[in-house]
Amino acid sequence: MQIVNTVSELRNAVRAWRSAGQSVALVPTMGNLHAGHLALVNEAKEKAERVVVSIFVNPTQFGVGEDFETYPRTEREDHEKLNAFGTDLLFQPAVSEVYASDAKTLVSVTGLSEWYCGASRPGHFGGVATVVCKLFNMVQPDVALFGLKDFQQLTVIRTMVRDLNIPVEIVGVETVREASGLAMSSRNSYLTAEEKAVAEKLYQCLCVARDAVLAGQQSYEEIERRALLFLQDSGFQPDYFSVCRMSDLKKAGADDVALVLLTAARLGKTRLIDNVCFSR
Repeated sequence: MQIVNTVSELRNAVRAWRSAGQSVALVPTMGNLHAGHLALVNEAKEKAERVVVSIFVNPTQFGVGEDFETYPRTEREDHEKLNAFGTDLLFQPAVSEVYASDAKTLVSVTGLSEWYCGASRPGHFGGVATVVCKLFNMVQPDVALFGLKDFQQLTVIRTMVRDLNIPVEIVGVETVREASGLAMSSRNSYLTAEEKAVAEKLYQCLCVARDAVLAGQQSYEEIERRALLFLQDSGFQPDYFSVCRMSDLKKAGADDVALVLLTAARLGKTRLIDNVCFSR
């Protein structure tokens, strides 16, 4: 596996692949890699002949008081995992390589970026959209892969690609879960053993709500209310629980078929997100 830290090194490597007629996949990450990330790498290998993984803890998507400084960084372990999975190139730039000191440009996907997690984390999705757009410009991949766990993020990126005519295929990959159902996340390492036993109830709550939607015996508002109450009674500080249209994340109506349940809740010091997609 080749490891590069500069855009010029990255572009030289990609240029050589392109000259050989090879396709390129990109897996953007912030490191501290787990089985969910590696599932993206595996899928990338199926989609393209060469795989680039980026590791970059992006400061612009962290708000004031969030965990940018303490976000888990496991560089040596990440390198070993990516090398074992046959990654062709790891792009691991410094902040100064990604952002000019006087950078003035921000990519903003309005509407989508202000709802749900965007309401709780102002500016977060602007930081996400900006860094992903920059990575697309740096790598110019044929395909990029993202986990479905961050469904709002995935929707923001898909919308940005459509609106800006960026020539990259966006592929969402199914959430990888622990045996308990808890969605794998780098921030799960913040949970104590006691909190982890509670955390699995987040996915349980989503499954119960999904079954209630499919049964059609309660209004969406009642399903949301019961889910929030369950989470609160279980020890979470719920942020939101919403029954949404999968296409644009607006509140689902009676005629909508493809749905996604979105939720976020804090457990101790850890903020957890999860979702369930289905059709009725």
